[in-house]
Amino acid sequence: GAWDMFKAYRDMREANYKGADKYFHARGNYDAAQRGPGGAWAAKVISDAREKWQSDVSGRGAEDTRADQEANAWGRNGGDPNRYRPAGLPTKY
Repeated sequence: GAWDMFKAYRDMREANYKGADKYFHARGNYDAAQRGPGGAWAAKVISDAREKWQSDVSGRGAEDTRADQEANAWGRNGGDPNRYRPAGLPTKY
């Protein structure tokens, strides 16, 4: 599961596509959860730690954290990450 989260993060950084953040959150969590309970657990731990760090350090705000966590949970619970896919994001992702 941790590898899936890393791949989604790496792809997000590589894509550098405005509005794609939530898609990559959902995709990383979805891919990790597909590996079973351990993958879902890893995705939750990583997501929660990342959001705590971002809210404490980056100052991005509670609303952004809430939206990220919604996308994380959506993917982790089997929801299609494409719900958050922005128009025009290259099909590579």
